[in-house]
Amino acid sequence: MLDTGKLVDFIVVDGAEGGTGAANNELSNYVGLPVVEGLRVIHNLLLGAGLRDKVRVVASGKALSAFSVVKLIALGADTVNMARSFMFSLGCIAALQCHTGDCPSGIATQDPDRQSGLHVPTKSQRVANFHKATMAHVLQLMGAAGVDDPADLTAVHIVRRHSSTQISTYADRYPDVPVGCLINKTGEAPRWLQAAWDLALAEKGGVAKKAGVRTT
Repeated sequence: MLDTGKLVDFIVVDGAEGGTGAANNELSNYVGLPVVEGLRVIHNLLLGAGLRDKVRVVASGKALSAFSVVKLIALGADTVNMARSFMFSLGCIAALQCHTGDCPSGIATQDPDRQSGLHVPTKSQRVANFHKATMAHVLQLMGAAGVDDPADLTAVHIVRRHSSTQISTYADRYPDVPVGCLINKTGEAPRWLQAAWDLALAEKGGVAKKAGVRTT
C-alpha cells in the first residue's frame, strides 16, 4: 500500500476462537491468534506504517455480547462482526452438523423437512430483538465509561484482573505504537513488531525479485 498508494478499504481480523461447526479440528484448535492479540497486531502495524487513519479494521471472533463489541472497539476495531450469538438467537444449538446437511435446527441444511423447523416470521423477530437489545447495552456500557461516541473508546477503558491484588488496563498490556515508527525506524516499535515488519519487507523483496519486479 505504501509503495503503490493504493489502499484497501478495510481489513478483517478474524480471531482463532471464532469459526464454524464445519471447520477442521486441527485448524480450529491450533491455527491463528485470538482476536484481541490479532487486532492489536494489525492496529499497531497500521499505526506504525502511518496508515491507521486510512484503513478501517473489522474484528470478528466469538463476539457474543455488548461487552464484546465495546472491548473490540476500544482495542482498535472500527466495526465488529457478530455471527455466533445471532445464530443462537436464530435457534442454533451448536450441534456441529453444519457440514453434513443434517442441522437439527434447520439453519444449515438444504433438507426441506429440517428447514421447516426454521419458522422465519418468529425467528426473524427474535434476531431483531437480540440486535436491538445488544445495541442498547452497548450504549449503557459506553455511558458507564463516560463516553458518548464509540470512537472515544480506547484500551484504557478495558481493565483485566490478574489476581486479587493486581489489575491492569489493556493499554498497559497492548500499548499503541507511535504513528510512523515502523517506516521511520525510530526504534520506538516493540522489537517483535519491527522484526515482523522487516521480515515481511524481506519476503516481499524476494517474491518481487523472482518475478522480475523492481523494488525500492
